[in-house]
Amino acid sequence: MNLRDLQYLIAVAETRHFGKAAQACFVSQPTLSGQIKKLEQELGVTIFERTNRSVEITPVGQGILLHARLMMEQADAIKQLAISFSDPLAGPLRIGAIPTISPYLMPLILKPLQKTHPQMRLVISEEQTDTLLQRLHDHEIDAAILATSHPETDFKKINLYREPFWIAFPQKHPFYTLDDISQQDLDSTELLLLSEGHCLAQQSMQACHLTERSQQGSDMANLRASSLETLLQLVAAGYGTTLVPALALAGSWASGRGIITRELNLPDTWRDVALYYRPSFPRINALEALSQTILSNLPNTVKKNQ
Repeated sequence: MNLRDLQYLIAVAETRHFGKAAQACFVSQPTLSGQIKKLEQELGVTIFERTNRSVEITPVGQGILLHARLMMEQADAIKQLAISFSDPLAGPLRIGAIPTISPYLMPLILKPLQKTHPQMRLVISEEQTDTLLQRLHDHEIDAAILATSHPETDFKKINLYREPFWIAFPQKHPFYTLDDISQQDLDSTELLLLSEGHCLAQQSMQACHLTERSQQGSDMANLRASSLETLLQLVAAGYGTTLVPALALAGSWASGRGIITRELNLPDTWRDVALYYRPSFPRINALEALSQTILSNLPNTVKKNQ
């Protein structure tokens, strides 16, 4: 068994296809298939179930895959340790972020990060919370920027910032004439939410105490969107109101659409954002450098949360 065999194993597990895995590893399919077969014979177990239509990983293969990813990560750590003598922050850093954070945070930090740590290369993926947590567990990413206070995981975290919610509404909405928006005002408004799977939807319900109201039935109950941008288009069209995280106020939607935004000065109308990572991840200095870059480039609409 060697690292190359483990690389082949991981590629087949991710693609579920020997041909695609061989292309990803820049080898011929017979070479990759032969090495996988030798690995199975060496271990005395079947890692992949092969049919004419599919390749599926076996239960014992799942356990082997987890260790293979850990070994590849540690092998990479050895390389990074050698590199660290010239630059401790050099090399790729695979960061995941949820869709209601990534489009607004990344433009703030990419250039400053390139200026202060030019040898660090961010590899960014944007997915929902559950997917990012699974990918972090599977060693497919190094860390994830999430807005959740209690993920049921053993991951460690670096606290980043507390982000208030702002209410967004059409210019002709009754909120336009109010000096302050009360909890009673929120209880009576038609609040548009993201579709299930987006943590912002649950956060919005908690902030506005919507659990009880949703049981009563609402005209907006079935009108949900897959992105914050779509929600704001619905607001601009007069379909209702929505909650916007503070960083998103710098988005292109904020001008020219007739959308009014106002900060909610009410209890619990905010979310905490943190950087989550595996305890075994060896490049903590790189994560700390990324965190400091984030904290140094936040707008005054959010509060550092360390």
